[in-house]
Amino acid sequence: MSPDEVLARALALVPGATAAPPELVRGQAVVIVPRERLGTGLRALRDDPGLRFDRLSDVTAVDYLPREPRFEVVYQLHSLAHGHRLRVKVPLPGDDPEVPSAAALWKSALWAEREAWDMFGIRFTDHPDLRRILMYPEFQGHPLRKDYPVGRRQPLVPERDPIADPWPARRAGV
Repeated sequence: MSPDEVLARALALVPGATAAPPELVRGQAVVIVPRERLGTGLRALRDDPGLRFDRLSDVTAVDYLPREPRFEVVYQLHSLAHGHRLRVKVPLPGDDPEVPSAAALWKSALWAEREAWDMFGIRFTDHPDLRRILMYPEFQGHPLRKDYPVGRRQPLVPERDPIADPWPARRAGV
């Protein structure tokens, strides 16, 4: 299936989806999906026998401050069976950066969504373990946001033994 055919099939499967200008980026189809349709749209893309996007390569985010919608969550889908790819973009407002989790569809979303949460502050509803993955639990803010103050000092935290106490944030409910 050519990238143009992948694009046409994805647009037919996901209500409200539109082609991102330009429709093809480096030979890969790109669609924009409204956040309200993301959960059902990703499931349809995974389960459609013609597309069969059985692999989620990556989930990341982009901050377009001062533009609104400020954020985009970007999903990289790959069909191992058919060899084609699709990029799915979901625009999010700056005051409510939240999307449904894709972890129930692809286990690879578990860590990638945690990274997007940690770095950009994008919440993934129904994620089973949404907590920091790169920064320490007491870290304040999200360092890849364009408005993050670069010179900001973080709170000092006591030294802890990772063997004796590996997950202090989990007990604290963070």
